[in-house]
Amino acid sequence: MSILNPGLYIVSTPIGNLDDITLRSLEVLKKSDIILCEDTRRSLKLLNHYRIKKKLVPYHKFNEQKELKKIIGYLNEGKILSLISDAGTPTLSDPGHLLVKTCVEKNIKIFPIPGPSAITAAVSIAGFNDRFFFYGFLPKTENDLIKTMNSLKNLDFSLVFFIPGIKINFYLNFFKVYFSGRDILIAREISKMHETFYRDKISTIKPFKTIPKGELTIVISKIYTNTEAVSDVDITVEATEYLKKYSLKDVVELISKKKKSLRKKCTKFV
Repeated sequence: MSILNPGLYIVSTPIGNLDDITLRSLEVLKKSDIILCEDTRRSLKLLNHYRIKKKLVPYHKFNEQKELKKIIGYLNEGKILSLISDAGTPTLSDPGHLLVKTCVEKNIKIFPIPGPSAITAAVSIAGFNDRFFFYGFLPKTENDLIKTMNSLKNLDFSLVFFIPGIKINFYLNFFKVYFSGRDILIAREISKMHETFYRDKISTIKPFKTIPKGELTIVISKIYTNTEAVSDVDITVEATEYLKKYSLKDVVELISKKKKSLRKKCTKFV
């Protein structure tokens, strides 16, 4: 096992299935002097599963300002600290921004330990484009939500949100107004036993009769319009690049399918 340098380690943890943790994450957690976590009870389930016994310090949105000075003190002493969230990659719609920002200002070393994320997991199976805008948790009040929807409705990217399952029908009503014509993926319980993916068109999706529990990850496709015309120049450039990797026969099939797909998109949602 390698020797760890003192500093703050941002450690990604499983979003459901405990086997999804990386070997490097386990090594860092085992060598940490202190592990900062949102909920010690949830974190203990993971640590006990891997027989890791370390000092846990609660660090969440309600105490991050209060605990900041003490944590920086530990880091200045040359200790190894890990920051974990309840699930996934810390600081992504989770506490930690203030701590990371302070470490940057004080030249304290920060080390990212990559791993599970509901964001990339959902985007990877959505079947939309690979350019996306991650917003995080949407506003809870109607007025704030309208402002947010207006700022996002013209972004020509896939959009990723977190929402509580109990509010799904509330947000679907707004999606129908501001994102009509797009496709939607609703991911629930990613990597867990009851993992479920709902796919539909926003214009036709119906309200949920059985409200899903827990937190949902929503992916909304980019804008489909009739301005997505097929460009012969673009196709030629793509064909040239494809020929470097594939046979002529395969390239012809790829380009033919791409043209048909683009033409369908140009008329499908008009």
